[in-house]
Amino acid sequence: MSDLDTRKSKLESNKLQKRLRRYVGRAIEDYTMIEEGDRVMVCLSGGKDSYAMLDILMNLQKSAPVNFELVAVNMDQKQPGFPEQVLPNYLDTLDIEYYIVDKDTYSVVKQKVPEGKTTCALCSRLRRGTLYAFAETIHCTKIALGHHRDDIVETMFLNMFYGAKLSAMPPKLLSDDKRNVVIRPMAYCKEADLERYASIKQFPIIPCNLCGSQENLQRQNIKAMLQQWEKENPGRVQSIFGALQNVKPSQLADTALFNFTDLPLDREGERSDYEYQEAEVSSSNIPTGVQIIDAISLG
Repeated sequence: MSDLDTRKSKLESNKLQKRLRRYVGRAIEDYTMIEEGDRVMVCLSGGKDSYAMLDILMNLQKSAPVNFELVAVNMDQKQPGFPEQVLPNYLDTLDIEYYIVDKDTYSVVKQKVPEGKTTCALCSRLRRGTLYAFAETIHCTKIALGHHRDDIVETMFLNMFYGAKLSAMPPKLLSDDKRNVVIRPMAYCKEADLERYASIKQFPIIPCNLCGSQENLQRQNIKAMLQQWEKENPGRVQSIFGALQNVKPSQLADTALFNFTDLPLDREGERSDYEYQEAEVSSSNIPTGVQIIDAISLG
């Protein structure tokens, strides 16, 4: 590689890092994800997204306007062939508190899920329960997950197509029992940017052999659909994500979310002008006895 190519590559790398830091910082600010004195449990899976999240949060920590701690946590789910030393070896190179939590959820998933069926839902539920409990054990006030913008949009379509509900992954979530707060600092980040970042940083990626090898998963179908949309109309995924931030309950159909029953008319006082409100009646049939106000202009 020539000196010019090297400088160009370094410039692109710096621009990418600044963009990701800006997106993460904005998400943290928009949703008040991290506050003074927080102790944040950064969940590491060994995938590109969680590595990037830890790296970016450690960088932001140095210049953040609030003081907070970071604790890296990986859950070893006892998958056969899992390279147990990859994450400890990597984390030993960083100046950070970390824990490897052992819990054999792999056996549970394989026992309960029929061969060929999607394991992701049960796997994530078991993992979530363990991590929620461990967050309390080590006194963490926030749990950071590495989901990005594309994950959030994909989840919305998964829930729509296969669950008949309109929901996604919120950037910040209070657990049902109100004992934990989950944050997704990379909610504004694109997956393509994170793939490039992981390649530049050369993170020691660990593939998920439990569910990653299953073909034709529903999420993969959704991902392919969105990639095709993005190819045909660049910016569409960002537009869809923007819609999640601009919800109008009265324009949907959930009676628990909006009161469609009590919508009383109120025609007291002066009415504001409607656009194109003037019209003439060119033909009519008014039955005998029907009273009509003078405001109608009969042609």
